[in-house]
Amino acid sequence: MCGRYFQQRGPAELARYFETINALPNLPASWNRAPTQEALVVRRHPETGQRHLDPLRWGLVPRWAKDASGAAKMINARSESIAEKPAFREAFRKRRCLVTADGFYEWQTDGKAKQPYAVALADGAPMALAGLWEGWRSPEGEILRSCTIVTTEANEKLAALHHRMPVILPRAAWAAWLGEAPAEAEDLLALLRPCPPAMVAAWPVSPRVNKVAENEAGLLARDPLAMPPPGLDDPPPNFGD
Repeated sequence: MCGRYFQQRGPAELARYFETINALPNLPASWNRAPTQEALVVRRHPETGQRHLDPLRWGLVPRWAKDASGAAKMINARSESIAEKPAFREAFRKRRCLVTADGFYEWQTDGKAKQPYAVALADGAPMALAGLWEGWRSPEGEILRSCTIVTTEANEKLAALHHRMPVILPRAAWAAWLGEAPAEAEDLLALLRPCPPAMVAAWPVSPRVNKVAENEAGLLARDPLAMPPPGLDDPPPNFGD
């Protein structure tokens, strides 16, 4: 699963990287983004067809929900069921997006102990996480736009930490996932697979990340006291400086 992630790049840099055209959202960097907080999401605008970078609340609220209280339970959507599950199937057909991130956290459990790890692309580039979004109207008429991150089975490297991971889409898949290029449902589902192990770096970080209130660049520094499993890595450059 993906229950916490980090985004140290600002909106201007992300807008250039993802080639979005709208006014920049005012959302600061976060080294510990949590469910129900706002995420920076790339969407295809339904009228212009252009990419927009927008702040959406993390935790999807289906259009048919009576209230928004269940959003914290829908931060992830399993790739194996998004085409059929009522909460996600319409969004999968019509409202796919990229959740931007610099990386995410995962926790390895050993008995009662839980060691957090940071995961980033090995080259340090931004991640494009496969996502879905929805617009929900409250009884008072206010619109809440929310999103969820699609997960798949973990690759060989990250399976040492957890059996699930977010879907990290390569640039070549963005157009199809955003709806800019035609794609059938089976083609889209085929994109939702683990990335190659060599694409990602994973390293142990301080248990301070367990507290949402902790939010600064030092959270990404390698924890010198942790003993990681074999095959894990050092942080990419400029992570945890």
